Amino acid sequence: MRKFDYSFLNNGMLPAGFVNLTANISALKTMAGVRKEEYAQIFTELEAVAKVQSIKSSNAIEGIVTSDERIAAIVNQNSAPLNHNEAEIAGYRDALNEIHMGFDHIGFTQRDILRLHEMMMSVAGYEYGGQYKTDDNVILEVDADGNRRVRFRPTSAAETPKAMEQLELAYLAARDDANINQLLLIPCVILDFLCIHPFRDGNGRMSRLLSLLLLYKNGYDAGKYVSFEEQINNYKTYYYEALRQSSVGWDTNENSYFPFIENFLSMLYMCYKELDKRFAVVNGKKITKKARVEATVLNSLTPLSKAEICRILPDVSPTTVEAVLGAMVKSGSVQRIGSGRATKYIKK
Repeated sequence: MRKFDYSFLNNGMLPAGFVNLTANISALKTMAGVRKEEYAQIFTELEAVAKVQSIKSSNAIEGIVTSDERIAAIVNQNSAPLNHNEAEIAGYRDALNEIHMGFDHIGFTQRDILRLHEMMMSVAGYEYGGQYKTDDNVILEVDADGNRRVRFRPTSAAETPKAMEQLELAYLAARDDANINQLLLIPCVILDFLCIHPFRDGNGRMSRLLSLLLLYKNGYDAGKYVSFEEQINNYKTYYYEALRQSSVGWDTNENSYFPFIENFLSMLYMCYKELDKRFAVVNGKKITKKARVEATVLNSLTPLSKAEICRILPDVSPTTVEAVLGAMVKSGSVQRIGSGRATKYIKK
């Protein structure tokens, strides 16, 4: 059986790039903390936008989709799910809300992991929610000709409860080691969770929920205000390649965590950088509202709708936002994606 041992994080032989990334993230984290204390309302607005993006993106990675209008209605609980995909989305909403509101009281324990999984799966009516898999599963990949092959064989169903117990205990031991950087530990634990693949369904979404849980518990909450899941979805090719590289040799304890750690830290760093840019725009006192709208769109890593811009800039009227966006499209600085209420704007 796989041995879970994170002592390598305490041997001083980590890549220098990790040190730089964690230092930059910590600096941005400190800045965000100061701003959050002083400008709580702004962060509340940012959180509302990010929650919608997180729920949409984490489900989209798994092919679970609906329209932006329906996503917003489900997230804001203005409508019950109308189909199976929407029920899946509503389940993720409930689990994410649970983490947002109660992460202090949720541990990386089998009990809480099973409870979150049951919550995520219950709206769609799955009977196996909150239960480990009872049949072995495999990770398949399909080539350009449609041929399937097994890319990875996770832990067997029979060994899964023991593996999850060992993962929990290994995490607790490493968490309490003052010489281990928690930012490096978290992606290692998430990789191991994904390689165990403990559930019949929902493993990917659970891994992202658990990532947020562990980040929040360690004070890294940028994902509340700039969607961590959206960063993964936007760069999922790199994410899956890092996962592939770090899972090679996992079952024989010969894998390298480093590709997955680097990808995880890069996604988190992008969240903090985006939050830094977005907040600087939101809180800009010396520039015009027109310039703030322009900067919000041009600095965004992802397409933004008019409604999202209005939430980010709550003191700028929708009329002003619409006028500035129209001028930017005409000048060619941004491009319009979609139509009607689904219209979004991104730097050209």
